[in-house]
Amino acid sequence: MSEALTFPDPNQSSYSKATVGFWIYLMTDAILFTTLFVTYAVLHVETFGGPGPKDLFEFKSVIFETAALLASNISFGFAMLASAHSQKGRQLFWMAIAFVFGLTFVALEFHEFYGIVAGGHSWQTSAFLSSFFTLVGTHGLHVSFGLIWMATLFIQILFKGITLPTFRRTACLSLFWHFLDLIWVFIFTFVYLAGLI
Repeated sequence: MSEALTFPDPNQSSYSKATVGFWIYLMTDAILFTTLFVTYAVLHVETFGGPGPKDLFEFKSVIFETAALLASNISFGFAMLASAHSQKGRQLFWMAIAFVFGLTFVALEFHEFYGIVAGGHSWQTSAFLSSFFTLVGTHGLHVSFGLIWMATLFIQILFKGITLPTFRRTACLSLFWHFLDLIWVFIFTFVYLAGLI
C-alpha cells in the first residue's frame, strides 16, 4: 500500500501560501456569484410579457446536468485521495472519469441554452433571461475553465508523476471543483426548483 505524500518543511510553507491564496480567490468568486444571484432574484419576474421559468425549464434535463456534475465531483474526490497516497494510476483514472462527467455537464448545459435560444428566447428577450443566462452561463464558463485546468494537470501528472507542485495544483483544483458543485446546488435550488414551483 502506498504511503501518504509527505512534505519537507521548506516546501510546506509554499504549499500553505498557495492554498491560502487560492482560498482568497474563491472568496472573490463567491462575491461574484452572490452578486449574480441577487441580480437574478430581483429580475427573475421581469419577463417583459415573454416566457418565464415554468415555460422554459425542463426538470429532466436539469436532473441530468446535476447528476453529471455531482458524479464529476465525487470522481475528483477519489482522484484527490489517490494523489495524497501517491497512486498515480488511480489518480489519472479518476481524473479522466471526472473530466468526462464534467464535459457531459457542459454539453448538457450548452444543449439547454441552445434549445432556449432556438425557441426565440435569447438573453435579449427579457431581464429574466438576461439574468438567467448570465448566472448559469458564468457557472458553465467556470466549469469549462476547470476542465482545461484538469486536462493540463492530467498531462503534467502523466509525464512528471505526483510531485509537490502537482499535488498542490490537484488540491487547489479540488477546492475549485467542490466550490462549483456548491454553486450549482444553489442554482439548482433557487433558479430551477423555485422557478418550476
